[in-house]
Amino acid sequence: MGKKESEMSAMEIDDPNSESSDQILPKFSINVLQLMKSSQAQHGLRHGDYARYRRYCSARLRRLYKSLKFTHGRGKYTRRAILESTVTDVRFLHVVFYMAERAWSHAMEKRQLPDGPNARQRIYLIGRLRKAVKWASLFSSLCSIKTDSRTSLEAEAYASYMKGTLLFEQDQNWETGLACFKNARAVYEELGKYGDLENQVLCRERVEELEPSIRYCLHKIGKSNLQTSELLQIGEMEGPALDLFKAKIEAAMEEARSQQAASLTEFSWLGYRFPVSNPKSRVSILKAQELEKELQGPTAESLPAEKKLTIFDKLFTAYNDARNTIRSDLVSAGNAESVKDDLNGLDKAVGAVLGQRTIERNQLLVKTAKSKLNRKRDDKSEKVTRPEELVRLFDLLLQNVADLSDLISSGRDRKPEEVAFEEECQRKSLAYRAERCFYLAKSYSLAGKRAEAFALYCRARSLAEDALNKFQSVAKKDEGTIQELNSLIKECRANSCIEHATGIMEEERAPENLSRRVSTISLNDSAAKVEKYLLDNLDVYESAVGDANTKSTAKIERFPPAFQSIPRNPIVLDLADGCIAFPDIENRMKKKSIYSRFFGFTS
Repeated sequence: MGKKESEMSAMEIDDPNSESSDQILPKFSINVLQLMKSSQAQHGLRHGDYARYRRYCSARLRRLYKSLKFTHGRGKYTRRAILESTVTDVRFLHVVFYMAERAWSHAMEKRQLPDGPNARQRIYLIGRLRKAVKWASLFSSLCSIKTDSRTSLEAEAYASYMKGTLLFEQDQNWETGLACFKNARAVYEELGKYGDLENQVLCRERVEELEPSIRYCLHKIGKSNLQTSELLQIGEMEGPALDLFKAKIEAAMEEARSQQAASLTEFSWLGYRFPVSNPKSRVSILKAQELEKELQGPTAESLPAEKKLTIFDKLFTAYNDARNTIRSDLVSAGNAESVKDDLNGLDKAVGAVLGQRTIERNQLLVKTAKSKLNRKRDDKSEKVTRPEELVRLFDLLLQNVADLSDLISSGRDRKPEEVAFEEECQRKSLAYRAERCFYLAKSYSLAGKRAEAFALYCRARSLAEDALNKFQSVAKKDEGTIQELNSLIKECRANSCIEHATGIMEEERAPENLSRRVSTISLNDSAAKVEKYLLDNLDVYESAVGDANTKSTAKIERFPPAFQSIPRNPIVLDLADGCIAFPDIENRMKKKSIYSRFFGFTS
């Protein structure tokens, strides 16, 4: 087709009065769910970065406008509406879709603010969600006319989800929101029965993401017997569609904590009771205590290590928020000594509990590192734990125990509970020193330093025996630590014997190995691996680049050149000098006169 014919066909498509406009245009096809998931996963939402995804949507819209030549004027901005007659290319549908995505991501960005959206930001958030619903509804209506039935169904489910999200955020019309979510779920359930495997998996994942919102709507309507703990378990699921649900659950939990915090009037620690007067401190301490119950409850053993570490991070945040509030109250307390004493005591107690939880977290890291050190690797991509990493972790534990001991021993009149707790810290410190010494010996052993490793194993055994005696002398015995110390003593004894034997064997083999290496030394390097070079085989048609299966560099010439034996000039030593008798030449020498002494000349 020539240039003029293509221009005429384009003009006919744009001209609504042309005869070709009456022809049936082919139906477009878009995999809406796959397009949405891939765009979100590749541009920020895998890590919850809604700002990045919004920037991507803006850049994508800019490229689409430019490629379609559908710009809105250079000077004054005049929006060009996308109507049914406008959609002559599938990219127009992409424009409407990304407009909805951009508005939705902007609203979610406001929802993810650290302190939550204030009243003004919430009004803006609702406005952006309304925009998202508007564009999603336009996308659905255009797809119902311009696309095939599958794309039209997906667009309808997308618009229903957006409308349900708006009602979910507005906390109103729960029945309508429930109907929207159920419509979207029904569409994805039906579409998940057909198509390729990837599409079926995406549809099933989408159904699972919509399920928590449906159950929450039923809970708000009163048609569900869900408890708060069950809602929290639902909120542990991951996915961009669940972020709004999580924010809703967190807001509900904060409200419940605020009501429950009225009964939290004091904080108990080691026999002390400190009053908690600030509501913010109460809420933070209550949140931390709830997280502690998750770590110490009956289901704590079944939790994976990654989940426990996440809970520890939230717990640290809650206790640090409480300490910041307490210290702000200290600044504003003025000269009220009794109030300042209570606040100082509360700050010390919260700091001590925070130190205990830090030790527990580092103990969990040690346990995970030990399991990776002793377990054989099945997956080559799995990271190997080196003994040096365990040494670093035990250094952290020793520092944590020292900080906690200093905090407890800083008081003047101490109770028996504080003295007992400080003694427990000292016992733990001795046990951590023994384990640190053991893994330091392992690192020296891997480096081939037998004498140092043997000495460190013996030192670790001595420290472990001292720690074991101290733990056994206490009335309330820690059976888990005692068992670990017994195992450590056995391992220290076994490894010290192995290092001793290995060191003797290496010492016996040292002269033999040295003589063998010396005997193989050659100036011509004949024992080295024979390699082919280009300049040595100029008359042979053979590649000098190397094996095709290896990534070796081209071999042209040896550099630096190898040593060669060359002839040396004979060495002449002047040994005849002592055997030659030279003649006396005194009579031939010039004699000095008396005048030469005064005037400096000879006769």
